[in-house]
Amino acid sequence: MKTQDLPRNLSGHHREYVLLVITSFLLIGCRASGRNVGPSIEISRVPQADERGLDKQDIIEGRVTGARPGQQIVLYARSGKWWVQPLVNQPFTRVQSNTKWFNATHLGTEYAALLVDPDYRPAATMDLLPAIGGSVAGVAVVKGQSSSPSKMLNFSGYEWRVRNAPSNRGGMNLYDAENASVDENGAMHLRIAKAGDKWTCAEVSLNRSLGYGTYSFLVRDTSRLEPAATLAIFTWDYAGADQNYREVDIELGRWGDPTSLNAQYVVQPYYVHTNIVRFAVPAGELTHSFHWEPGRLSFKTMRGAGGASTARAVAEHVFTSGVPSPGMEAARMALYVFGSSKLPLQNGAEVVIERFEFLP
Repeated sequence: MKTQDLPRNLSGHHREYVLLVITSFLLIGCRASGRNVGPSIEISRVPQADERGLDKQDIIEGRVTGARPGQQIVLYARSGKWWVQPLVNQPFTRVQSNTKWFNATHLGTEYAALLVDPDYRPAATMDLLPAIGGSVAGVAVVKGQSSSPSKMLNFSGYEWRVRNAPSNRGGMNLYDAENASVDENGAMHLRIAKAGDKWTCAEVSLNRSLGYGTYSFLVRDTSRLEPAATLAIFTWDYAGADQNYREVDIELGRWGDPTSLNAQYVVQPYYVHTNIVRFAVPAGELTHSFHWEPGRLSFKTMRGAGGASTARAVAEHVFTSGVPSPGMEAARMALYVFGSSKLPLQNGAEVVIERFEFLP
């Protein structure tokens, strides 16, 4: 209502009284709405509940509305008490420009996400979560799911999570959980298959971080992959942006160029010329491995199972620059389509990994 809308026959005294009442209601309304206006946080992807899951990890995701610049997420998983996630020295999760957030977390029975101001200092453990107020702008808590939100496969004595969300590795690719399977002999099969008019890819990741040690993968012949298909064996840490996501790679493919060498070792970032070494792999079964230790990554590709004394090295290289330290990284294997290929994929692809082995 505006002052000119008041009846003209009111006396000056009555007009002042009515205006005071209207102003009071407007102020009360503003204050009431102000109490209801504020940031909100939700957890949209809830990991499995596991009371003894502190040695296992999963992905947790959510969304924030109304966050102020500089605010971040602090994650906790409950296992007896609340433990900050993913690590004590990596307690913050960034809110993306699209208002979404995601990170890795160790498993627990419940999960919490706090929206906090830049000056908030998270405790490593807590018996009770903080209430909203001060530097805590929002709190969301959910119970863990009764089963994993992802398809899980048992391969070489480890549990592997199967990707079903899109990824921009090699260009924007779709992933279908049905493209990954383990056969009756225990070998992992990764496929690129057609779904309608689009290709779908395959990726699996370990549900735990192994850290320093030797990672070995026995892989059947990849020499006949089409130029647009690539197998990546790598590590990745959602929380490791300060160390290029702790990504180190063994990649088998031609990245769309039929004249290119068909394999490479990489320590990210790949655009540093000393961080990438390309080589040619022959037909047949090969063992690809890397030994990770402080300040040093030693890659090697051997013919056959690689353990025999007569096995010959196809390629090997040692990196001593840009080597990450361990965090929440997990070993992964992905078969994907390189989107900038000169020759588009024609027939799909399948790769078989016979065995994975880790030696600390």
